[in-house]
Amino acid sequence: MSSLNWEMPENDLALEIKNLSKVYDGDNKNMALDNISLNIKVGSIFGLLGPNGAGKSTLINIISGTVFKSSGQVLVWNIDIDKERKQSKLAVGVVPQELSIDAFFTPHELLNLHSGMFNVPKLVRKTKELLELMDLSDKANSYSRKLSGGMRRRLLVAKAMVHTPPILILDEPTAGVDVELRQKLWNHFKELNKLGVTIILTTHYIEEAESIAEKVGIINNGKIILVDKKDDLMKKLGQKILIIDLYDKIKTIPQSLSEYNLSINKDGTQLTYKYNAKKNKTGITSLLNNLREEGLNLKDINTEKSSLEDIFTNLVKESNNELLRG
Repeated sequence: MSSLNWEMPENDLALEIKNLSKVYDGDNKNMALDNISLNIKVGSIFGLLGPNGAGKSTLINIISGTVFKSSGQVLVWNIDIDKERKQSKLAVGVVPQELSIDAFFTPHELLNLHSGMFNVPKLVRKTKELLELMDLSDKANSYSRKLSGGMRRRLLVAKAMVHTPPILILDEPTAGVDVELRQKLWNHFKELNKLGVTIILTTHYIEEAESIAEKVGIINNGKIILVDKKDDLMKKLGQKILIIDLYDKIKTIPQSLSEYNLSINKDGTQLTYKYNAKKNKTGITSLLNNLREEGLNLKDINTEKSSLEDIFTNLVKESNNELLRG
Protein backbone atom coordinates (compact mmCIF):
# COMPACT_ATOMS: atom_id res chain seq x y z
CA MET A 1 0.00 0.00 0.00
CA SER A 2 1.46 3.33 -1.01
CA SER A 3 0.36 6.65 0.46
CA LEU A 4 2.13 8.60 -2.23
CA ASN A 5 -0.84 9.02 -4.54
CA TRP A 6 -0.31 12.58 -3.41
CA GLU A 7 1.79 14.87 -5.57
CA MET A 8 5.26 15.19 -4.07
CA PRO A 9 6.07 18.63 -2.58
CA GLU A 10 8.62 20.47 -4.70
CA ASN A 11 10.73 21.32 -1.64
CA ASP A 12 10.73 17.67 -0.45
CA LEU A 13 9.23 18.70 2.90
CA ALA A 14 6.34 16.75 4.41
CA LEU A 15 5.98 19.38 7.13
CA GLU A 16 7.15 22.99 7.21
CA ILE A 17 6.56 25.08 10.33
CA LYS A 18 7.59 28.73 10.60
CA ASN A 19 7.44 30.82 13.81
CA LEU A 20 4.51 28.86 15.22
CA SER A 21 3.05 30.00 18.54
CA LYS A 22 0.01 28.97 20.53
CA VAL A 23 -1.29 31.08 23.41
CA TYR A 24 -4.27 30.02 25.49
CA ASP A 25 -6.71 32.63 26.82
CA GLY A 26 -4.68 35.42 25.19
CA ASP A 27 -2.19 35.27 28.06
CA ASN A 28 1.51 34.97 27.18
CA LYS A 29 2.00 33.16 30.47
CA ASN A 30 -0.15 30.39 28.99
CA MET A 31 2.04 30.01 25.91
CA ALA A 32 1.93 26.34 24.90
CA LEU A 33 4.18 26.86 21.84
CA ASP A 34 6.72 29.65 21.58
CA ASN A 35 7.92 30.64 18.07
CA ILE A 36 8.61 27.13 16.83
CA SER A 37 10.21 26.47 13.44
CA LEU A 38 10.63 22.92 12.18
CA ASN A 39 11.08 21.07 8.86
CA ILE A 40 10.46 17.34 8.35
CA LYS A 41 11.48 15.68 5.09
CA VAL A 42 9.28 13.46 2.96
CA GLY A 43 9.76 9.76 3.70
CA SER A 44 11.54 10.23 7.02
CA ILE A 45 10.80 9.03 10.54
CA PHE A 46 10.97 11.95 12.96
CA GLY A 47 11.00 11.47 16.72
CA LEU A 48 9.59 14.28 18.86
CA LEU A 49 10.73 13.97 22.47
CA GLY A 50 9.76 16.05 25.46
CA PRO A 51 8.52 15.79 29.04
CA ASN A 52 4.84 16.06 29.97
CA GLY A 53 3.51 19.55 29.29
CA ALA A 54 6.33 20.39 26.89
CA GLY A 55 3.96 21.17 23.99
CA LYS A 56 4.01 17.91 22.02
CA SER A 57 0.23 17.38 22.03
CA THR A 58 -0.51 21.00 21.15
CA LEU A 59 1.89 20.80 18.19
CA ILE A 60 0.33 17.56 16.94
CA ASN A 61 -3.20 18.91 17.31
CA ILE A 62 -2.34 22.02 15.29
CA ILE A 63 -0.75 19.93 12.51
CA SER A 64 -3.77 17.59 12.36
CA GLY A 65 -6.24 20.48 12.39
CA THR A 66 -7.99 19.96 15.74
CA VAL A 67 -6.49 23.04 17.43
CA PHE A 68 -6.11 26.54 15.95
CA LYS A 69 -2.73 28.23 16.16
CA SER A 70 -2.22 31.78 17.47
CA SER A 71 0.43 32.83 14.93
CA GLY A 72 2.96 31.51 12.44
CA GLN A 73 2.64 29.31 9.38
CA VAL A 74 2.16 25.55 9.02
CA LEU A 75 2.43 23.76 5.66
CA VAL A 76 1.39 20.10 5.63
CA TRP A 77 2.54 18.39 2.41
CA ASN A 78 2.98 21.94 1.06
CA ILE A 79 -0.66 22.77 1.94
CA ASP A 80 -1.24 25.83 4.11
CA ILE A 81 -3.50 24.75 6.99
CA ASP A 82 -5.14 28.21 7.07
CA LYS A 83 -5.93 28.43 3.37
CA GLU A 84 -6.91 24.80 2.67
CA ARG A 85 -7.82 23.36 6.06
CA LYS A 86 -9.86 20.40 4.79
CA GLN A 87 -7.21 19.28 2.31
CA SER A 88 -4.40 19.65 4.86
CA LYS A 89 -6.34 17.46 7.34
CA LEU A 90 -6.66 14.76 4.68
CA ALA A 91 -2.86 14.68 4.36
CA VAL A 92 -2.48 13.49 7.95
CA GLY A 93 -3.44 10.30 9.76
CA VAL A 94 -3.29 10.35 13.56
CA VAL A 95 -2.89 7.39 15.89
CA PRO A 96 -3.92 8.64 19.35
CA GLN A 97 -2.63 7.46 22.72
CA GLU A 98 -6.06 6.24 23.84
CA LEU A 99 -7.32 2.87 22.65
CA SER A 100 -10.57 4.42 21.41
CA ILE A 101 -12.19 1.67 19.36
CA ASP A 102 -15.90 0.83 19.14
CA ALA A 103 -16.12 -2.56 20.83
CA PHE A 104 -19.16 -3.68 18.81
CA PHE A 105 -17.54 -3.44 15.37
CA THR A 106 -15.18 -5.92 13.78
CA PRO A 107 -11.89 -4.60 12.38
CA HIS A 108 -13.23 -5.11 8.85
CA GLU A 109 -16.42 -3.17 9.64
CA LEU A 110 -14.54 -0.43 11.47
CA LEU A 111 -12.10 0.21 8.59
CA ASN A 112 -14.94 0.26 6.05
CA LEU A 113 -16.93 2.65 8.24
CA HIS A 114 -13.95 4.96 8.67
CA SER A 115 -13.23 4.81 4.94
CA GLY A 116 -16.78 5.96 4.29
CA MET A 117 -16.31 8.89 6.69
CA PHE A 118 -13.43 10.00 4.48
CA ASN A 119 -15.52 9.51 1.33
CA VAL A 120 -13.25 6.76 0.05
CA PRO A 121 -15.15 4.97 -2.77
CA LYS A 122 -15.85 1.27 -2.06
CA LEU A 123 -13.91 0.12 -5.12
CA VAL A 124 -10.66 1.74 -3.96
CA ARG A 125 -10.84 1.06 -0.22
CA LYS A 126 -7.74 -0.53 1.32
CA THR A 127 -9.49 -2.50 4.08
CA LYS A 128 -8.13 -5.94 3.20
CA GLU A 129 -4.69 -4.57 2.40
CA LEU A 130 -4.47 -2.67 5.70
CA LEU A 131 -5.59 -5.69 7.73
CA GLU A 132 -2.86 -7.75 6.06
CA LEU A 133 -0.26 -5.04 6.62
CA MET A 134 -1.10 -4.88 10.34
CA ASP A 135 -1.29 -8.69 10.74
CA LEU A 136 -5.00 -8.57 11.53
CA SER A 137 -6.41 -10.64 8.66
CA ASP A 138 -7.26 -13.57 10.95
CA LYS A 139 -9.14 -11.16 13.27
CA ALA A 140 -10.97 -9.28 10.51
CA ASN A 141 -14.40 -10.55 11.62
CA SER A 142 -13.83 -10.74 15.38
CA TYR A 143 -15.40 -8.12 17.59
CA SER A 144 -12.90 -5.41 18.51
CA ARG A 145 -13.60 -5.94 22.22
CA LYS A 146 -11.98 -9.37 21.92
CA LEU A 147 -8.70 -7.99 20.53
CA SER A 148 -5.58 -7.79 22.69
CA GLY A 149 -3.98 -4.44 23.48
CA GLY A 150 -1.33 -4.93 20.80
CA MET A 151 -3.96 -5.80 18.20
CA ARG A 152 -5.98 -2.72 19.09
CA ARG A 153 -2.88 -0.56 18.64
CA ARG A 154 -2.35 -2.05 15.18
CA LEU A 155 -6.02 -1.52 14.35
CA LEU A 156 -5.69 2.17 15.29
CA VAL A 157 -2.77 2.46 12.86
CA ALA A 158 -4.84 0.83 10.10
CA LYS A 159 -7.76 3.14 10.94
CA ALA A 160 -5.50 6.20 10.56
CA MET A 161 -4.37 4.99 7.13
CA VAL A 162 -7.76 4.31 5.45
CA HIS A 163 -7.56 7.50 3.38
CA THR A 164 -3.89 6.83 2.45
CA PRO A 165 -2.45 9.99 4.02
CA PRO A 166 1.21 10.67 3.19
CA ILE A 167 1.91 11.63 6.84
CA LEU A 168 1.21 9.44 9.87
CA ILE A 169 1.43 10.89 13.39
CA LEU A 170 1.96 8.35 16.16
CA ASP A 171 1.19 9.85 19.55
CA GLU A 172 2.79 7.63 22.21
CA PRO A 173 1.91 4.59 20.06
CA THR A 174 3.30 1.92 22.39
CA ALA A 175 2.19 3.33 25.75
CA GLY A 176 1.27 0.47 28.08
CA VAL A 177 2.52 -2.20 25.65
CA ASP A 178 5.03 -4.80 26.83
CA VAL A 179 8.55 -4.94 25.41
CA GLU A 180 7.90 -7.79 22.96
CA LEU A 181 4.79 -6.18 21.47
CA ARG A 182 6.58 -2.84 21.32
CA GLN A 183 9.27 -4.37 19.11
CA LYS A 184 6.60 -5.82 16.80
CA LEU A 185 4.86 -2.46 16.51
CA TRP A 186 8.17 -0.78 15.68
CA ASN A 187 8.59 -3.27 12.82
CA HIS A 188 5.11 -2.36 11.50
CA PHE A 189 5.99 1.34 11.60
CA LYS A 190 9.20 0.66 9.69
CA GLU A 191 7.25 -1.28 7.05
CA LEU A 192 4.86 1.64 6.61
CA ASN A 193 7.82 3.97 6.22
CA LYS A 194 9.30 1.71 3.52
CA LEU A 195 6.04 2.18 1.62
CA GLY A 196 6.68 5.93 1.56
CA VAL A 197 4.76 7.11 4.61
CA THR A 198 6.38 9.98 6.53
CA ILE A 199 6.12 9.19 10.24
CA ILE A 200 6.12 11.68 13.10
CA LEU A 201 6.49 9.92 16.43
CA THR A 202 6.01 11.36 19.90
CA THR A 203 7.15 9.11 22.69
CA HIS A 204 8.22 8.86 26.31
CA TYR A 205 10.21 5.74 25.48
CA ILE A 206 13.64 7.06 24.57
CA GLU A 207 14.63 3.65 23.16
CA GLU A 208 11.69 3.95 20.75
CA ALA A 209 13.14 7.06 19.13
CA GLU A 210 16.61 5.54 19.32
CA SER A 211 15.37 2.40 17.55
CA ILE A 212 13.31 3.79 14.66
CA ALA A 213 13.74 7.57 14.27
CA GLU A 214 16.25 8.97 11.79
CA LYS A 215 15.99 12.50 13.12
CA VAL A 216 15.12 13.71 16.60
CA GLY A 217 13.61 16.94 17.88
CA ILE A 218 13.51 17.82 21.58
CA ILE A 219 10.80 20.16 22.82
CA ASN A 220 10.60 21.71 26.28
CA ASN A 221 8.54 24.58 27.69
CA GLY A 222 6.95 25.13 24.28
CA LYS A 223 10.28 25.59 22.49
CA ILE A 224 12.28 23.34 20.19
CA ILE A 225 15.64 23.16 21.93
CA LEU A 226 17.37 20.88 19.44
CA VAL A 227 16.80 19.12 16.10
CA ASP A 228 19.43 16.80 14.66
CA LYS A 229 19.99 13.45 12.98
CA LYS A 230 19.95 10.82 15.69
CA ASP A 231 23.38 9.44 14.76
CA ASP A 232 24.94 12.91 14.57
CA LEU A 233 23.38 13.82 17.89
CA MET A 234 24.88 10.75 19.52
CA LYS A 235 28.29 11.59 18.06
CA LYS A 236 28.23 15.26 19.05
CA LEU A 237 26.63 15.08 22.45
CA GLY A 238 27.15 11.49 23.54
CA GLN A 239 29.45 11.18 26.50
CA LYS A 240 31.33 8.18 27.76
CA ILE A 241 31.00 6.95 31.30
CA LEU A 242 33.88 5.55 33.35
CA ILE A 243 32.69 3.14 36.05
CA ILE A 244 35.19 2.58 38.85
CA ASP A 245 34.66 -0.30 41.29
CA LEU A 246 36.41 0.01 44.65
CA TYR A 247 37.59 -2.73 47.01
CA ASP A 248 36.62 -0.75 50.10
CA LYS A 249 33.43 1.18 50.83
CA ILE A 250 33.54 4.96 51.18
CA LYS A 251 30.83 7.16 52.69
CA THR A 252 31.56 10.33 50.74
CA ILE A 253 33.70 11.43 47.81
CA PRO A 254 36.94 13.08 49.04
CA GLN A 255 37.04 16.87 48.62
CA SER A 256 40.21 16.59 46.55
CA LEU A 257 38.17 14.81 43.83
CA SER A 258 35.39 17.43 43.64
CA GLU A 259 36.60 18.82 40.28
CA TYR A 260 35.63 15.54 38.57
CA ASN A 261 31.92 15.71 39.53
CA LEU A 262 31.92 12.05 40.46
CA SER A 263 28.78 10.25 41.56
CA ILE A 264 28.74 7.40 44.06
CA ASN A 265 26.38 4.44 44.37
CA LYS A 266 24.36 3.58 47.49
CA ASP A 267 26.84 0.94 48.63
CA GLY A 268 29.77 3.33 48.38
CA THR A 269 31.69 0.82 46.29
CA GLN A 270 31.34 2.36 42.83
CA LEU A 271 32.21 5.75 41.36
CA THR A 272 30.94 7.10 38.03
CA TYR A 273 32.79 9.66 35.93
CA LYS A 274 31.35 11.21 32.74
CA TYR A 275 33.74 12.55 30.11
CA ASN A 276 33.92 13.60 26.47
CA ALA A 277 35.97 11.03 24.59
CA LYS A 278 36.66 13.48 21.73
CA LYS A 279 38.59 15.90 23.89
CA ASN A 280 42.38 15.65 23.94
CA LYS A 281 42.31 15.58 27.72
CA THR A 282 39.64 13.37 29.22
CA GLY A 283 40.87 13.79 32.79
CA ILE A 284 40.99 10.01 33.30
CA THR A 285 44.74 9.79 33.96
CA SER A 286 44.73 12.55 36.58
CA LEU A 287 41.57 11.09 38.15
CA LEU A 288 43.16 7.66 38.55
CA ASN A 289 46.31 9.23 40.01
CA ASN A 290 44.24 11.24 42.48
CA LEU A 291 42.29 8.15 43.50
CA ARG A 292 45.55 6.37 44.35
CA GLU A 293 46.81 9.41 46.25
CA GLU A 294 43.64 9.22 48.35
CA GLY A 295 44.45 5.59 49.13
CA LEU A 296 41.43 4.20 47.26
CA ASN A 297 42.08 0.72 45.88
CA LEU A 298 40.59 0.09 42.46
CA LYS A 299 38.91 -3.27 41.88
CA ASP A 300 37.79 -2.82 38.29
CA ILE A 301 37.28 -0.15 35.60
CA ASN A 302 34.73 -0.19 32.77
CA THR A 303 33.45 2.29 30.19
CA GLU A 304 29.96 2.77 28.74
CA LYS A 305 28.55 5.07 26.07
CA SER A 306 25.82 7.47 27.11
CA SER A 307 22.43 6.79 25.55
CA LEU A 308 19.95 9.08 23.84
CA GLU A 309 18.13 9.11 27.18
CA ASP A 310 21.19 10.65 28.90
CA ILE A 311 21.40 13.31 26.19
CA PHE A 312 17.67 14.04 26.38
CA THR A 313 17.74 14.36 30.18
CA ASN A 314 20.76 16.69 30.13
CA LEU A 315 19.29 18.93 27.42
CA VAL A 316 15.94 19.26 29.20
CA LYS A 317 17.75 20.04 32.46
CA GLU A 318 19.83 22.75 30.74
CA SER A 319 16.66 24.18 29.13
CA ASN A 320 14.90 24.37 32.49
CA ASN A 321 17.92 26.04 34.07
CA GLU A 322 17.99 28.66 31.30
CA LEU A 323 14.28 29.34 31.85
CA LEU A 324 14.89 29.89 35.58
CA ARG A 325 17.83 32.20 34.87
CA GLY A 326 15.73 34.14 32.35
